[in-house]
Amino acid sequence: MQAATIKLFLPAGDASGIRTAEISNWTGKAIAGPRTEIDTLLKRPELNSPGVYLLLGSDESGEPRIYIGEAECVKNRLKQHKEKEFWVQVMAFVSKDENLTKGHIKYLESELIKKAIAVGKASLDNSQGGNAALPESDIADMEVFLAKLYQLLPVLGTDVFTTTVRKKPTASNTLYCKKRGLEATGQRSDKGFLVFKDSQATILETGSVGSNIREARKKLVERGILARSGEAFIFTQDYEFTSPSFASSIVRGASSNGLLDWKGKDGKSLKDIETQ
Repeated sequence: MQAATIKLFLPAGDASGIRTAEISNWTGKAIAGPRTEIDTLLKRPELNSPGVYLLLGSDESGEPRIYIGEAECVKNRLKQHKEKEFWVQVMAFVSKDENLTKGHIKYLESELIKKAIAVGKASLDNSQGGNAALPESDIADMEVFLAKLYQLLPVLGTDVFTTTVRKKPTASNTLYCKKRGLEATGQRSDKGFLVFKDSQATILETGSVGSNIREARKKLVERGILARSGEAFIFTQDYEFTSPSFASSIVRGASSNGLLDWKGKDGKSLKDIETQ
């Protein structure tokens, strides 16, 4: 990504409330806020414009869930989504020069859905967007718009479109979790714990496994992140969990203390490694 100057404005002075964000030399603008302030948010004049929007929350297992949409009047469409229960945050993106057409916003919606699926950090409440045939020059403009949008999302409070980059695996930062001859590898990450692609996870679950772990494993299978291979599940991509224990519980199909069950090559637990 290129260096950028971001202007973040808090209309009520509350960083957890309504925010607007702009990037220098970008025609777009972001408006975000919590569901609890949706009525105030809908009074923002920017939302009378065409744009794309994200509804963010979590599913029954606590995993991130997202709805990606587009509308020629974002305000009117958001009113219709009050009946959706899962979301707690909304982020909308419009153009300050009002040059976004229906074709543009359909293209943006489609690309955002593809990106969310590819990154795999959140389940999608909708998994298909409208296709838009755009001239080559318009596609180039929309790719620039998307690049700026992706820069703003972590600033606004979500990383579901950000691919977690693993640190170069070394003997000192690679950890192992084993059960019944199966092995998973991973490492600590900024958000919790990253399990590496091709790691193995047990298919069997213990009777005492928590319902949240059982549901999370089911969702990972549905999303293709865990795929059956013989007598084990295989991670089809690097996947980041919120904690070492959540990661090891998924791998082992049982309640697990990740500080003890993730170990270095020398057999030292993550707890011992971090204590040192």
